[in-house]
Amino acid sequence: MHPTRILAQNIRLTLFTRVNCGLCDTAKHTVTQLQKRKPFLYAEKDIMLPENKPWKDVYEFDVPVLHVQRIVDDNNDKESLLSDPKKLFHRFTEEEVEKTIEEVKGEN
Repeated sequence: MHPTRILAQNIRLTLFTRVNCGLCDTAKHTVTQLQKRKPFLYAEKDIMLPENKPWKDVYEFDVPVLHVQRIVDDNNDKESLLSDPKKLFHRFTEEEVEKTIEEVKGEN
C-alpha cells in the first residue's frame, strides 16, 4: 500500500467551467495531465447548466476556477464534507496545482 496515494485520494478538485471557453479547455488539460501522475478525485461543473446557477452567480466572469479541497468526512449516501477550498483562477500550471494539493493535504 502506498500512503501517499491514499492521502492524495482524500483530495478533491472541482473545475468550474463552461463550453466554448479556451482558458477552460487549457485548465482541463492541465488537471488531467496532473491526474495521470497523482491520483485525486476530480469533478467538473459547467456553470451554465441550470442546476449550477448558484455557481454561475459566483463565477460567471471568472471561469475557469479550480477548487482544491480535502475530504473531511466521506458520507457515502450524501455529499462529502469538504474543507474550505483553496482556489486557483484562470491560468495555472501543473506545478501550481500540485503545490496547492500539497498545501491542502497539510492542513488540519
